[in-house]
Amino acid sequence: MIQNTKCECGHQNLVGTVLCESCGKPLYDDESTEPLEMRYDGVARRSQKANPGLLDKVWNFFSSVKIAIYLIIITLLGAALGTIFTQESNFINFDPSTYYKETYGTIGEIYYMLGLSRTYESWWFITLLFMIGTSLVVCSLDRVLPLYRALSKQQIRKHSSFILRQKVSYFGHINDNHGTADIDQQSRAWIDQAAKALKKQRYRVHTDGTALLAEKNRFSRWGPYINHIGLIIFLMAVLMRSLPGWNMDQYVAFPEGTPVKIPSTSYYLKNEKFTVDYYSEDEMSADFRAKQQAVAKIYETKAVLYKCTAYCDDPLKEPTLEEVHRQDIVVNKPLNYKGLLAYQYDYKENPLLISVKPSLKNKQTGEVYGSMELSMSRPADEYKVGPYQFKLKGYFPDFGLDDKGSPMTKSNEAKAPAFIFYITGPGLATEGQPFIYFPRQVDKETFAQDQINGDIAQKFDLSVNSMADVNFSSYTSYLNIRVDRALPFIWVGAAISMIGLIMGFYWHHRRVWVRIDEGQLSLGAHTNKNWFGIRKEVAHILHKSGIKVDPKTLEAGVL
Repeated sequence: MIQNTKCECGHQNLVGTVLCESCGKPLYDDESTEPLEMRYDGVARRSQKANPGLLDKVWNFFSSVKIAIYLIIITLLGAALGTIFTQESNFINFDPSTYYKETYGTIGEIYYMLGLSRTYESWWFITLLFMIGTSLVVCSLDRVLPLYRALSKQQIRKHSSFILRQKVSYFGHINDNHGTADIDQQSRAWIDQAAKALKKQRYRVHTDGTALLAEKNRFSRWGPYINHIGLIIFLMAVLMRSLPGWNMDQYVAFPEGTPVKIPSTSYYLKNEKFTVDYYSEDEMSADFRAKQQAVAKIYETKAVLYKCTAYCDDPLKEPTLEEVHRQDIVVNKPLNYKGLLAYQYDYKENPLLISVKPSLKNKQTGEVYGSMELSMSRPADEYKVGPYQFKLKGYFPDFGLDDKGSPMTKSNEAKAPAFIFYITGPGLATEGQPFIYFPRQVDKETFAQDQINGDIAQKFDLSVNSMADVNFSSYTSYLNIRVDRALPFIWVGAAISMIGLIMGFYWHHRRVWVRIDEGQLSLGAHTNKNWFGIRKEVAHILHKSGIKVDPKTLEAGVL
């Protein structure tokens, strides 16, 4: 249990307090002549509590500057490990389970197995950041409250042992410049003269009879704690980036002509047209001319951003999209809409089907029944072509066969699309007949479409009449999609931290205490930085008051 100790001036002080909070008298080593420890003016901190409990031990752990330094060093080492090999988030279209081993060998495989390929999203790295933030909060509270209590309760008339045990101090008689005036008048006159000299040096002066307290730049003492506040905001913003919706940094492929959903958002982005301009042979260097390699000069995505208003997550229905923004994206000029950024990252000349409009024809009579439009991204469940019904039973964007010979898709891109229908109508079985359709001629031949369809292939032909019935993309544009809602808070935290650093570095808290007892002058001064400057100021004040100070003594740092 915390108890109080009473100073001879009558003030009650917490156990652990080194100096009386009121008069400044040392409570334990009052016989010593060594300079006083003036950190927090001797006021006790919670981390110095005797017989700490469990909560106090946790508090002491996080309030330790040494622990904070260890945490920062460990975090820096962890961050450095994340830079040895490229992080997974910087790649598109690759398999991390094999990439690191194939690229970097056994070390790369170990790197991946340890989870270092996702260092900055790992639980241990986030925990270290959280512990640093907790340490900043606890360190600040453990020190700022005693400091506030010490500075807000300063007494003008300090104990003589407090004054004379300052690092800068003077003890002697005041000069009699006032004739036969009594000693009290002389003392008050000296105090008034010293107060004027201090005010000219921008000190705030408080007097109490023959005692004086002068202070300036107190605000600089709060600089480190303002810096801590900025760092806490900075770390909280960094941690908030791991929350859903606060941060995204992904690479997404956008084929021409098809709106693609941006992950974890309600937005769709459509690559209306991709254009690329290459350097002419005259503009290229000799090395590229020798390699006969085309080099892109500029490439551009004509992008349209949509907001989904209905059926956004329904895989069976076409989403309702509303256009909200339109912008051309080139390298270093991203699309920017309400914090959503889309940077041009790469492109690929990769022809992909978007949709086809095949016609159904009777091979025997030559009659054309009609046509239907097949989307490669979201085909309908049922189509009607003349008197015939086509019910979709299966769709495989990249058709293939597994080990058991069953149909499967190798990817979600329409590289080798295949549709499996059940056709019902005149001349067909009541339950319908299966029919597989490959839009691309090369796939029809590769997978033997007519042989698979059997008898029905002798009766019907499903194919496009011309390229006017084919909609395809020539290029796929790869965009880096970024959302960082924490970035403004990061900048605010950095700005506050910088303000705290400037306050602490460029201003120094200086205090001067004076008391005169029966003509005996006791003067002490303290600063948290630049002791030479405050010695010079005190020497100037003494000279103004008629007390000459030996320059050699001043140079030695003893007044």
